[in-house]
Amino acid sequence: MSKNKDGGSSVILAYLNEKNRPYSSQDVFSNLQKQHGLGKTAVVKSMEQLALEGKIKEKVYGKQKIYFADQAQFTDVSEADLKTMDSQISELNTQLQTVTHSSRQLDAELKELNNSLTTKDMTSEIQELQAECSGYKERLGKIKSATNHVTPEEKEKVCKERNLYVKEWKKRKRMASDMMNAILEGYPKSKKQFLEEVGVETDEDCKVVMPSV
Repeated sequence: MSKNKDGGSSVILAYLNEKNRPYSSQDVFSNLQKQHGLGKTAVVKSMEQLALEGKIKEKVYGKQKIYFADQAQFTDVSEADLKTMDSQISELNTQLQTVTHSSRQLDAELKELNNSLTTKDMTSEIQELQAECSGYKERLGKIKSATNHVTPEEKEKVCKERNLYVKEWKKRKRMASDMMNAILEGYPKSKKQFLEEVGVETDEDCKVVMPSV
């Protein structure tokens, strides 16, 4: 942070001449206070004094004052020079777009690389997968070598018995439900109270779901 014996006037004058664009005192304070440690009051007084001395120009718009560099100090620019500068600006903008595009691509590649596994992590994961694969191979070998395989006939028999038992389950449940409903027609209490008194537990109480046939 630099200290200015002239209250920052030289810094402000150099800044306005360099930028050569209009600024309010608030703009100049915001742009310079961090680097040069200029106070707002000092900036306002310095800019007013520079305007009085004719080193910068001042324009008043309502309650706001705008300051800018004295244009008389700058040499006139010919039409040819303006065209040359416009061409240079256009070329630089094209270069900027190219560099920005390349930068975005590199950022994307860097992000992808950062999200990728390291060689150490990949080696470790390969070893884990190989161990898991070996376990499955061993399990498959035991299954293939087993002598107690279920034959298609035995499987069909078990399925038929299962279907028979499920159908009987449904039949008996429906019969029990019909009898209970008949009793409840003349029962003074609720269905829940009836079930508690007779000590009946339903499939729902035991969280049992009847399988489909």
